[in-house]
Amino acid sequence: MNRPINLAYYEQKDWNRFLQMIDDKASMHNTWQEWYKAFEKLENDLGRQGFITRRVIVDIDELNNYCKIQGMKNDGKARSKFIMIK
Repeated sequence: MNRPINLAYYEQKDWNRFLQMIDDKASMHNTWQEWYKAFEKLENDLGRQGFITRRVIVDIDELNNYCKIQGMKNDGKARSKFIMIK
């Protein structure tokens, strides 16, 4: 049985705080709506390729603490590692 691919899902209510916390803001979508559109495309594309995906709601405070404890910047690489352990 294939394991689902965890996809980080950021809630709209957290978006502005999330952008303030991350170290790679320039590479992130400016609005939640832009991000969500890209997220849905990725989720649908993976589904069409036969992958099972799982939306994992990201607690942005937990993410930020994880990065601090691990001594990592809050960037795409760290967020990928964080979501893999969920």
